[in-house]
This record gives sequence, C-alpha cells and structure tokens, in this order.
Amino acid sequence: MQRVAPEPQEFDRVLSSMCTEPHPVAREAATRFFATNPGDPATYQEVAALEARAVDALGDIAGLPDPHGYIASGGTEANIQAVRAARNLARESGGRPSKTDSPVVVAPESVHFSFQKAADVLDVELRTVPVDEEFRADLGAVEAAVDDDTILVVGVAGTTEYGRVDPIPELAAIAHDHGAQLHVDAAWGGFYLPFTTHQWNFTHADVDTMTIDPHKVGQAVVPAGGLLARDRTTLDALAVDTPYLESTSQATLTGTRSGAGVASAAAVLDELWPDGYRQNFESSMADAEWLAAALDSRGFDVVDPELPLVAARIPDDLFDALRAADWRISRTASGELRIVCMPHVTRETLRAFVADIDTLV
Repeated sequence: MQRVAPEPQEFDRVLSSMCTEPHPVAREAATRFFATNPGDPATYQEVAALEARAVDALGDIAGLPDPHGYIASGGTEANIQAVRAARNLARESGGRPSKTDSPVVVAPESVHFSFQKAADVLDVELRTVPVDEEFRADLGAVEAAVDDDTILVVGVAGTTEYGRVDPIPELAAIAHDHGAQLHVDAAWGGFYLPFTTHQWNFTHADVDTMTIDPHKVGQAVVPAGGLLARDRTTLDALAVDTPYLESTSQATLTGTRSGAGVASAAAVLDELWPDGYRQNFESSMADAEWLAAALDSRGFDVVDPELPLVAARIPDDLFDALRAADWRISRTASGELRIVCMPHVTRETLRAFVADIDTLV
C-alpha cells in the first residue's frame, strides 16, 4: 500500500499563532542552506557571513548601529541566553556574594513563559510583579521588587497576551540604578514597533540585550529567533571553548544549527526591511482595529489593540463552538479570546470569522 505524504496545516484559519507563512525568498534561501552549520562559522563561512548580515539588519530594526548577537532557535533560547549572560556577568564582576549565590530576575507577570524555563535551567529566582490597569509593567512594583541580588530586569515590547509595550526607558533606569542588566523581549513586537512612536529599543533606552525573532512577523522560516547585545562582553560571557572545531569558541546555547533559519532571515530582511514590514504593520494594525470594532459592536468586552493583537471576552460556549468550527484560537491567562493579526490573517479571513460568530450566537 502506497503511503500518502502528509501535508502541512494551512494558515487560513490560524488566528492565534505568532508564526506565519514564510516569505518566498525565505523559503528559497532556507532550502539552499539547510545542510550548513552556523555553529561552526570557521568551517561554514558563507552561512556565517549571512548570519552577520542578519544580525546587522536586526540591529537596524532595533536601533543598534554596532550589534552583537546571533540567529537563535527562537525567543525561548534568546531569553534564556539573556538571563545566562546576566548571571555570568554578575559572577565575573566579583560583586556582592548574594548576587552570584542567589541571583534574581525581576519581570512583569506578562512576561513570556520562557523565563520560567530560564529560571529553572539556570537556578535563578524569577520574581514577577503585577502589571498596571493597561497590562504594562507597574514601575512601582518593579522598583519594590528589585534589590541587591537582582541581576536582570525584563521589559516586554509587545506582550504575548495583549500586545502591550512596557515603559522600557524607565525600566532601564531602575535596572542600572541597582547594578542590573535590562533585557527587552521584543520577540513578536520588534518587527512592528519601528513604525510606531513607542520608546522600546536601544536608541530609546540603555538596553543591554534584546530578543527579536525573524520567524514571527519577520516571515523567516522556523526556527529563526534573534539575540542582540549592546556590548561584545555580553557574548563573551556566554562563550565556551570548542577545541575540536575550526572555530575555537561558541556563544550560542545550541551547538550544531541548520543554516536554513540563518539564510532565510538574511534573505527576508534584505527583501522586506523597511518598506515591506511597514506595509505589513499598517495592514495588520488596520485589521486588528477592524476586528476590535466588530467585536465591540456585538457587545463583547474588547481590550483596545496597541499592536496587531485583539483580546476580547466571549462566552465559553461560543469559544468552544468556534474551535469546533476549526478556527485555531486561544485564550489569555484570564480567559479572553486572543487573536493575533499576523501577515497571513487577511480582512477576508476576519470577516469569515465574525460571520461565524454571528451564526453561532
């Protein structure tokens, strides 16, 4: 019996994912470089050059003229690495023993769950604090939580649940006043925020590290995350010796990596930055505002979208019925419907979604 090759899931009813259809140039580049290993750049020099190009482009997006970093497996790896770098730098500084023996990371409760993984893997305390009424980091709560053991303060530029942007300059000031690093998680929001007036990047504040993922809004293939650092010493704090490779040290968390993500990121950044990404933002933001208005007009409690993400409270039976109708949707931690207006989410798709709501109600 001949087996039928499975087909990947279509994106036409996927409304909750922060990944999207890769751009054609990203697909083509990934195919050409998937067997190369950027984890050994001295051997695989072509893909190493592409990674340098991609990091430079991410630096342009994030307001960092001389960026240091690499294309990671995703936001989780980049966030873990930011915590690891802050821990290692604290150890190397020879400061208070408690800062190295009992390191603390302070973050708003809206922080991505990857920081829970980082705390577990790296044996640091993750101290989360409340957000304000607009779902952003509460500065008073952060200030109260930071102490002499704090190695890192985290701000989010485009939260996973509500698309909110934390007050990054103020968080940077709090972190540095206590001798800690400031990390910005812009894994999703980083490709939208350059076209807004938000203060979120290395130009706006004394940010030390940032997560920004080409495989989300950037339309690279998965996996292609991004870690950026202001100073070379941050990557040096992550490096380990690799004596049996042509490259003698490695700062990444993973070892062998496929060049597919690296090459696709470089190709799509060349293709879309900045005008293509600006068009994506304007279209996605208009769609989010349209959906928010449509849900509001039907009597649902809607959180005003700040970036192209809509959260609304709908009845549980309606949510379940929409899932049964094969809409791929999710909830926030407090139970709201959560729709992410990624590049593959068209106005036509949203009209069909709202039409199903009308039918099911």
